[in-house]
Amino acid sequence: EMLKNWALMGLGCGTGGCVHITDMDTIEKSNLNRQFLFRATDIQKLKATTAAEAVTKMNKDINIKCYSTRVGPDTEETFDDEFFEGLNGVCNALDNVQARLYVDQRCIYYQKPLLESGTQGTKGNVQVVVPNLTESYGSSRDPPEKSIPICTLKNFPNAIEHTIQWARDEFEGVFKQAAEDANAYAGDPEYVAKLKKQPGTAIATMETLRDNLSSKKPQDFKDCVIWARLKFEELFANNIKQLLFNFPLDMVTSAGAPFWSGPKRPPCPVSFDTSDALHMEFVMSAANLRAFNFGLKGTRDMNSIKEALQDVMVPEFTPQKGVKIQVSEQEAAQAAAGGDVDDAVIDKIASELPAPSSLTANSMTPVEFEKDDDTNFHIDFITACSNLRATNYSITPADKFETKSIAGKIIPAIATTTAMVTGFVCFELYKLVMGKKLEEYKNAFVNLALPFFGFSEPIAAPSRKFKDFEWSLWSRIDVDKGDLSLQDFLNHITTELGLEVSMISCGVSILYSSFMTSKKKLEERMPMPMSALAKSIAKIELAPKQKYLVLEVCCTDEDDEDVETPYVRFKFR
Repeated sequence: EMLKNWALMGLGCGTGGCVHITDMDTIEKSNLNRQFLFRATDIQKLKATTAAEAVTKMNKDINIKCYSTRVGPDTEETFDDEFFEGLNGVCNALDNVQARLYVDQRCIYYQKPLLESGTQGTKGNVQVVVPNLTESYGSSRDPPEKSIPICTLKNFPNAIEHTIQWARDEFEGVFKQAAEDANAYAGDPEYVAKLKKQPGTAIATMETLRDNLSSKKPQDFKDCVIWARLKFEELFANNIKQLLFNFPLDMVTSAGAPFWSGPKRPPCPVSFDTSDALHMEFVMSAANLRAFNFGLKGTRDMNSIKEALQDVMVPEFTPQKGVKIQVSEQEAAQAAAGGDVDDAVIDKIASELPAPSSLTANSMTPVEFEKDDDTNFHIDFITACSNLRATNYSITPADKFETKSIAGKIIPAIATTTAMVTGFVCFELYKLVMGKKLEEYKNAFVNLALPFFGFSEPIAAPSRKFKDFEWSLWSRIDVDKGDLSLQDFLNHITTELGLEVSMISCGVSILYSSFMTSKKKLEERMPMPMSALAKSIAKIELAPKQKYLVLEVCCTDEDDEDVETPYVRFKFR
């Protein structure tokens, strides 16, 4: 939508003009209902190149360069000094806070304006960030999202969101993490020794390894069906029976109130029934996902699955005494931290495992969650698992569509909201080109459902002052005198700012401090070029095209008082 607007506005159409767009994603079916540049024939194509081709048909003069690379610390060789210095501005169309904060920091460093925006259903917002005028995106933060307490997820769900998250966690643990653990064991002879240092999970991980690599390793799809049937019994019958054994239905708290009251819903075990479609959906999806883990051929043939179920021997369950079930978040946190590891138990399980040398590096194939493939059993499993859990706790179940939205964390997008928000972004883009004053820019907050339209003047970047030197988050001390030695750098800062440098750091390493105890070390460092110090002490790999080092300096004035200063951008080549 943004690219379409720019093509119609004539952005990047002049001599030397160019719009750089990057998106590592490919087009999925779910993308088609919320914008207008992609078609069904474009599914699985790269988003950036497909969008560029579509808008070029609208305006043949637009110059676009496409990338399929994510923007982040690991791609700074692609999006380097030369790249950012050649830009006039940056426009975000991101879907997570971490990426937004990274781009925000790059824009501050390179002194580039940033147009930041986002939508969620009928809600939308626009923020304009102007160098040396406004605060940055990272200057203010939204409160973190509320997470579901662990004890609620594990034992006391009361909403369908709880059972869906529980099913999603079960999917990750059983079909992804367990496979990755098996591969790590096969590839690392020291795996068991390292695992002993993780008291909260060590024994459970070892038991899962034994199941997957030895005692319950499937030989064919029938074994996967048997495993799925026993997993059903464990999750929806035995675990519930154990819970009710620990906390009977007539139990009361120390205050005399019923334990099973308020948000704590009393559960009920589920008895397996081959005539129940939900039960069979769980077995089929779980068996097929397990078959995928082990490279076995699965099937959707319900008759063959029912035939395999006839031979399953389900052991009689007897509740165990002494099983600790966490009731509060504090107890759950203590259980996660774990106590002392029983090395004898771990060693006994390890003796039952095949030697790592006898296994291939990829003994199992982890399942990577993909919400948009209706044939891969991922959403099938999570829906069945969640709804069976909901049945245990008398919670209204959810269909596959609702489950997919919650499990896949799909942020609802409406084309109307997107069109409006990108329109507001383009207004601010015009103002940037015209060089407007601070009070003429506008941040926008809208909700079409109310409807509400709010506009506010961007907050000015707060400034700090030392003597005649005033600075803000946009300020920096540029040192462009070549690759100075440490001694010359210290002299330069003292001469230019009238301050004494007490410490210099690069990344997380200290290159110099006035309180260094080793005189020999200090004498060695003083004549060294700053780039050599960064390489030898901070272990920084300097890219061939890299021109700058970012240094943090701590300074004191003539009264030996600490003085805050902006960072130093040191040009070494």
